[in-house]
Amino acid sequence: MFLTARMADLSRAQIQRLIEGGYIAVDGQPRKANYKLRVGETVKVSVPPPQPTEIAAEEIPLDVVYEDGDILVVNKPKGMTTHPAPGSPAGTLVNAILAHCKDLSGVGGVQRPGIVHRLDKDTSGLIVVAKNDQSHLSLQKQISDRTAGRHYLALVWGNVPFEKAVVDAPIGRHPVHRQRMAVIQETVPGAPSARKAVTEFHVVERLQGMTLLEAKLLTGRTHQVRVHCSFMGHPVVGDPVYNAPKHPIPPNLGKLEQAELHALLSDLHGQALHAARLSFTHPKTGEEMDFEAPAPESMKRIIEWMKTRTV
Repeated sequence: MFLTARMADLSRAQIQRLIEGGYIAVDGQPRKANYKLRVGETVKVSVPPPQPTEIAAEEIPLDVVYEDGDILVVNKPKGMTTHPAPGSPAGTLVNAILAHCKDLSGVGGVQRPGIVHRLDKDTSGLIVVAKNDQSHLSLQKQISDRTAGRHYLALVWGNVPFEKAVVDAPIGRHPVHRQRMAVIQETVPGAPSARKAVTEFHVVERLQGMTLLEAKLLTGRTHQVRVHCSFMGHPVVGDPVYNAPKHPIPPNLGKLEQAELHALLSDLHGQALHAARLSFTHPKTGEEMDFEAPAPESMKRIIEWMKTRTV
């Protein structure tokens, strides 16, 4: 409990493996998982680096928005994982990029070559890839310094009570469901650690029972937009993780209309969230770069359908 509350980036299973491997010591001595800490004892955790694994290049079509000798901007489709991970060893954006760019093996590390930031598997949209170390360092710094702009389109349930809002709510690993993130109130004793998370929202369009929002990331936490939308009480439409209990279909729709909307929602295959705009300074030329990508058809179909029902 002591370690899981303070190491939000690691699951219980990962912490257990560190204990079993002798990577966690109390006053210099390895201890079992059920050891009871005493006041004044020092806990030292040594996390070993991940073992390199060879990632295969795969000839997967890419929607390339821009490319030069230093960077690559791609419109990632919904359903594609950004980089290999347990359960998704192949068919990822990284596998496709390695086939597209033949010299990326060392950029950003062997686990995520060229990757500067990531998108969830079922979130579509723009992602920038660095082709060399200079570009990688520059782009990472821009994201860290908040000088790079990342804007999402989020279709959420309900009519939000604002035109513009800033959600400043720290995000950390969920204390019970370790595969999920959550807003963590740091003032609660024993609460898991959390990191500052800020999202700026503004209304793009109000629909019948839904709102189309633009979400600007001011920080970059895992699942940030999805968690903050759920925290506001307006979860992202189609979100299989943060839309619990499941949001009901607007009750004012007739049975036939409800069936039509159910079909459209089923076609989403995940959350109605799209990284629509990406801006940054070119790492070599200093030119201001700004890219936009339209929302996927499955998301646009719901928006257009809802417009016809908006009073």
